Order: sequence, then C-alpha cells, then structure tokens
Amino acid sequence: MADLKYYDVILKPVLTEKSMNTMAEKKYTFLVHPDANKSQIKEAVEKMFDGVKVAKVNTMNQDGKTKRRGMTFGKTSKSKKAYVQLTADSADIQLFEGL
Repeated sequence: MADLKYYDVILKPVLTEKSMNTMAEKKYTFLVHPDANKSQIKEAVEKMFDGVKVAKVNTMNQDGKTKRRGMTFGKTSKSKKAYVQLTADSADIQLFEGL
C-alpha cells in the first residue's frame, strides 16, 4: 500500500449531470487515487473541507479501456471513483456552490 497523504487522495471532483443532481442530497463524487481506501477518503474529505462530516463512502474501480492505433494495442489508465455521503448537520462543500 502506498503511503498516501490526505492531499494526495482526492484527485478531482466529478462534474456530470447525474452528480450535480445528487448534490441536493449531500452526495458528492470525486476521482480518487486507485490505492486509496474508504477510511483514507473519509479523512481526506474532512480535512480538506471545513465543517464537513462524512457519513459513508462508496467506491467504484474502473479498469482501463483497450485502445488500438494501427496494429498496436494498449490500455488507458485505471481509475477509482468515490461517492461521499455527508451527514445531515454537515456543511456543504464550498467547491460546488454556485454551479
């Protein structure tokens, strides 16, 4: 397991129509480091955003797609998504305000 600091865990937020609709229910979607586990993701979200308390974290691994250019085959890099559910008394994440 890699020695990940909390600022290395979250790579970027996922801004899709589906993820924007779930923000009303205090569910946020992030792309995270593939080696990060649920407790590291929870710790990273609570440290990076003030006043945020995480209720639960769901993760999803995505394998890389097979791509072809001419006769050669390759794979894109694998990724991992995290769906973070905040508690009812938690503050909203300010990164997504006004979107």
